[in-house]
Formats: sequence, structure tokens, C-alpha cells
Amino acid sequence: VKESGIDGRQLVAWFTTAVVAPILTAHPTEVQRQSILECERKIARLLAAPATPAARELGLRREVLRLWLTAMLRLTKLTVADEIENGLAYFRLTFIEQLPRLYADLENTLVEQFGAAPEISLAPFLRVGTWISGDRDGNPNVNAGVLSHALGAQSKLIFEHYLNELRLLSNELSLAARLTQMPADLLAFAAASGDTSPHRGDEPYRQALTAIHARLSATAAKLVQLQAIPAPLVDKPPYDNAAAFAADLDLIARSLHSQGAALLADGRLKNLRRAVSLFGFYLASIDLRQSSDEHAETVTELLAKAGVVADYQALDEAARIDLLTRELAGSRLLRSPHLAYSAHTESELAILEVVAHAHRQFGRDVVQHYIISHCESVSDFLEVAILLKEVGLLRPGAQPALDMDIVPLFETIADLSACAEIMRAAFSLPLYRALIAARGNCLEIMLGYSDSNKDGGYLTSNWSLYKAATQLVGVVCRENGVRMRLFHGRGGSVGRGGGPSYEAILAQPPDSVGGMLRLTEQGEVIASKYADPARGRLNLETLAAATLEASLLPHTLESNRLSRYCEVLEALSQRSFAAYRTLVRDTPGFIDYFRASTPLAEIADLNIGSRPSSRKATSRIEDLRAIPWVFSWSQCRLILPGWYGFGSAVEGYLGAGGGTLAELQDMSQHWPFFRTMLANMDMVLAKTDPGIARRYAELVPDDELRERIWALLSGELERTRRWLLAITQSDSLLANAPELARTIRHRLPYLDPLNHLQIELLRRYRSGDTDERTRRAIHLTINGVAAGLRNSG
Repeated sequence: VKESGIDGRQLVAWFTTAVVAPILTAHPTEVQRQSILECERKIARLLAAPATPAARELGLRREVLRLWLTAMLRLTKLTVADEIENGLAYFRLTFIEQLPRLYADLENTLVEQFGAAPEISLAPFLRVGTWISGDRDGNPNVNAGVLSHALGAQSKLIFEHYLNELRLLSNELSLAARLTQMPADLLAFAAASGDTSPHRGDEPYRQALTAIHARLSATAAKLVQLQAIPAPLVDKPPYDNAAAFAADLDLIARSLHSQGAALLADGRLKNLRRAVSLFGFYLASIDLRQSSDEHAETVTELLAKAGVVADYQALDEAARIDLLTRELAGSRLLRSPHLAYSAHTESELAILEVVAHAHRQFGRDVVQHYIISHCESVSDFLEVAILLKEVGLLRPGAQPALDMDIVPLFETIADLSACAEIMRAAFSLPLYRALIAARGNCLEIMLGYSDSNKDGGYLTSNWSLYKAATQLVGVVCRENGVRMRLFHGRGGSVGRGGGPSYEAILAQPPDSVGGMLRLTEQGEVIASKYADPARGRLNLETLAAATLEASLLPHTLESNRLSRYCEVLEALSQRSFAAYRTLVRDTPGFIDYFRASTPLAEIADLNIGSRPSSRKATSRIEDLRAIPWVFSWSQCRLILPGWYGFGSAVEGYLGAGGGTLAELQDMSQHWPFFRTMLANMDMVLAKTDPGIARRYAELVPDDELRERIWALLSGELERTRRWLLAITQSDSLLANAPELARTIRHRLPYLDPLNHLQIELLRRYRSGDTDERTRRAIHLTINGVAAGLRNSG
């Protein structure tokens, strides 16, 4: 950045409007218990900590023994409350401590390397959010009570941190008034504290902190019924908001700076003040998500009971838009306290009432985003607006007030292809433009990697996402002058958009990052990235650095060259899509093969998440969640979602004379998007094992079906591997990533036996040996294979 000529003033300005937000999700691909993860963390700390060899060995023996005697499997299925607690563990371990330190180091770097002002205080551009407790899409276990519980649990955790830091800060700030001149405003604050202890009579900072502790204790008691330990020494009223708490801390900091004690202000106090700006009284913003189908059902009942229209869902799109815009323009509410509504409608409105109450308690940052999954039309936006209006989160008028972002999620191939036109139609409505203006002329749009992959295969999914982002930049930013923030719904596996975050961000289309990025952190990825504080901080820095580089130092290609590359990808995508859809949708018996040759049913029986594995009680691939789809293929070591269709696409494209291998090699070298897509597929193929996958195929009882489908899968795997090596000009997989190749090579001897054990256990279990020990052993192998593959779900 410095070499490019960007100075400190420009960097500070960029941070002022930047948004970098990893969002934790509760998708059930983290199969390990927190008890096991804690043992592993303790072992890692022992290996890293300075100690005598004897002491280290004793500690390691103790932890290995505890690990050996701790059950790896849960006795019961995870509840949403369990998932909330699991998510909070990473705030305790990493985020609360590391984020303020990251900001402090970044500010010091800007001062020392870029000449920024010493008193710089960056805007809180990097925050961690969550949608645990807010994601209702297909999970009936998430409701108003669960969201309320999560809000309280988060708030208690951050209050406990603040109260403890105040206690430690009081221990540090023992400055005596008789030894130095104190600022008048500090002395006045201390005099009003009510602290009459003779031991602190000459220590105004401690007196001031006594009052701050008392006010914060009263706030915690009022908001979440938390009793501070130790109890406050004086009685004080609660703070109105976190800003008032921050203002008192700022007074302490200013006083220390004014009397030449800046070193004392720039340690614990600065980190505490930064924590308040990041976490407020709520810790983390919770996203809401629900399916558009559920919104339509709720709005239909509200309109019918209000006598507006008997069957809203029978209307066409134009009539829906006309009706909803008229309702949103007026102040009338649809719900009547004198009428009874279905449990579904009451539940949908109840969770929004919890949000409205949380806004009054904690401020509007506590729940900022309402995500519409399966978003397919403009009326999908307006239906959510109707529901927000019912609870006061949208207030109509010439300049309407909207307290949450309404975020469309485009996730199937068809929806990604149509999303730009859907947004163009939305912007044609004056009402919609007014709602975006109410949110600061900034629009968030979420792109779904998981379902698009399950819908269209690896290559087509990646290309459809790239095209969608490019087209949305044109419609939202260029045509309508609105800032756009993309929210990337990535999973842990390559088949669900996973892979190295840094490369993925740099591979985004031109102008699509623009200093703002949100992305999901799912399943086993959360533990691997954030369970260790040092590694967690490195991953946070990586996200921030990649967003900055993609925004300020974008990799650009000549327009003609990029246009040609896009033509090639379009042609490849069409062929890949056809090959993938032919297999998954049109091949007779494919679903039966999939269910028999993978541990899909056994995974559903594993207690690893609160959500059902399918959205609907059908056997269709379309209704199966992307997570068990990818997880199952990973277990049998075929990992089909990470490569299928690529080999046929390249072979067909080159065979038809559409282009040359040399051109594809050029694209691999010079186009970050294509290079990253190939690198992720390279990693997937390195983890596949056709020999082991063939043994899983033997679990298919129908001989003809088994041989027919296996011939398709093995043939495509060989084609994909051959053409990948040709395009990357490599002699072997992962030739360009030797460290990763070494890691995987050393891991496989421990992983392969688990697959062989799993195959035998599945055969016994499905033959009638349903003994509990057999079932438990299957689940242990699922745990082991998932841990060995690392990014399997």
C-alpha cells in the first residue's frame, strides 16, 4: 500500500467507510464437541508456553489422559441454545481480547509508517457478527424465545468483560493527587462519585472508576438482570446507552493524556474503550434470516384477516407489488388485537417484536439485517417491509424510516441469473428507492454459494456468482448511485464456496468489493480459524488486508482481454452445467446411488446441529440442504461438489474448436478469479481417493446401478484431473502449493483407515447389526474423517 503512494490520510478515510464482517453461523458441520476442542486448545497452549521439559511433559500427559477419557460423541442432539453457547465461546477465546489489540496495532502502524496523527482513532470497520439464533430458514427451533435468550447471553458476556476490566483498571490507576496536578474535570467527577473510602481519598482515578463501575453494574442489572461481582461500592443510576459509558472512559483517557501519563491511557483503558465501540452492550449484531415462502404465507393471512384481499398468493407479481406499495404508503396496520391468528403468523411477528424491543434496549446495531432466502421477486422485499411495519421497525411517510437492512439472498443458478433484473425492477419503484435512502443509500445483497453449487455444479456456481456480482455493480452502483455491500454466504468446503479467504476476496469482480465485505464463517471453519487467539487474530487481519487490497489496489485486466476470458468461461459453464445436471437430475437411479454409497442417513442421525437435514420431507436433491449434500460426498472421499463437470466442460469446449489449451493456461496465469477457482479444485482433488470411493460404491446393492453410475463418476474424475494438470501446467496435484501437499500427504495415512472402517461398519449396520456399539462406531468414523479432511461441510 505504501509503495503505491497511498498516504495515511487516504487510508484513514478508507477505514471510515469500510465494513469487514465475518458472520458466525451454526451450520452443523462442526462435529467435534467443545470439550474435545478445549483439550486440543490446552495441548496447543502447553506446546507453545515457556516451561521446563518436565513440567511440559506432565501437563501434556494430563491433557492427553483427559482427552482419552472424554467422550467424542454427544449423547443428545444440539439445541439452538447449545449452538449459541458454542458461538459465544469464540468471543471469550478470541474476539473480545484480540479485536481491540488489532485496532491498537493498526493505529500505531498508521502513525509510524504513514504519518497519521498520533491521536487517531479508527472507525469500527471490523466487527464480528452472528446469525446463530436468528436464522429461521428451515429451522423451526429458532423462535422469539431463542432470540431473546441469545440477546441476553451475549449481553451478559460483554458486561462481565467490562466489569472485570474496570476492576483491573482500578488496580492500575493508583495515581495520587498529591504527587501531580490533576485535571479539574476529573477531580469534579471523582468528587461526585460518592466514594468515601479513606483508602482512595487521594486517588481520584479510582474514585471515578468506582462511580463508573456502579453505573455499569446498574446498567447490567437493568438490561439483563446481571448482578456484578464484586458488588458496586456506591449507588448510581444506569447508563442510557453504551455511548454514555464510553464518554466516561474518554474523560479518564483525556485526563491521563493531559497530565503526561499517556502510556497508562494507551494500554488496558484504550482496549476497553475500543471494545465498547465494537461490542456496545450487545456484543455482536445478530442477523435474521427466513424464507420468502414463509413471509408470503404470513402476509397472506394478515391481508385476508384485515379484509384487504382474500388470497394474496393468488395474485400475479404486478398485482402484489401494487397492493404492497399502497399498504406501505399508509399508516394503517394490518394486525388487529381483536382477531386470532395462526401459530405461524404469531411466531413470525413475535420474533420481530423481540427485535423492536432489543432496539430500544441496546440500540439499532444489535439486529441490523433481515435476510430473505429464496428471494425471487420484488414482492419478496416488500413482504418483509410489511412485516417490519407491523412492529414499528418501518415507519411510513414521505421519507420513511427503516430500522433494518432488507437483504435479498440470491442462491440458485436461476436466481443469480435474474438478480440484476430483479434489482432494476425494485429501483423503478419510488417506495423502494425511499427505503434505500432511509438506510443511507447503501444496499446489502447476499449471494449464496452452497445452493448454487448444489443446483448447478462447481464451475457454473462460481461463474454465476461472478457474473451476478458484476451485473449488480452495474445496476446498483452505476445506474442508481447506491453503494453496494455484498454478503458472501460461503461454507467450509470448496463445494460450498470455501477455500482461502484472502485469494477469494482478491478474485472478486472489479469494483464489487468497494471497501465493504461480509461473509459467513461456517461449521468446522470457525474452530480452525478462531479457537486459537493468535490464529484468530491472523485470520481477522487477513480479511481486513484482503478487503483493503481488493479496494485500493485492485488487479485489473485490459477490457478486451477480460471480455474474452468471460466468453470462454461462459462457454465452459454451459457445458459444465449440462454435464452436472445430466448426472444429478436426469440420470435414473442417481439419488438411490447417492443415498446408498454415502453415510447420508447416518449423518442425519448424528447429534451435530439443531436444523433438519432437509427443508421438506421429500427425497429430492433440490430439497436436501447443501450441507449434508457436501458432507456426505466428502465422507466417501469423492467430494463431487468440488469438481464434477469441469473435465467434460474443458474436453467438450476444446474438442468443438471453441478455444485452445494455451488460452486456458493464459487465463490461469493472469486472471485471479480463474486461478483461484482452479487452486480450490486442486485442493479438493488432492483429498479425493477413487480407490476408497469405489469401496463405498460397493455399498450400493443394485449391481447395474452401481456400475453405471460409478463409470460416470470415475470417468469425470479422471477427465477433471487430467485437464486441471494440463491447464496449470503441473505434473502433480498441489504442485504449486507444496506445504499444503505435504500436510495432506502426512494426514492421509491416519485418515484412510477410518474410511475403510466406516465402509465395513455401514455394511454391517445396513445388514441388520443395529447394535448401539456399531452405531456409535459409525459416528466416530464420521467425526474422524471430517476432522481429517478439515473443510468437509
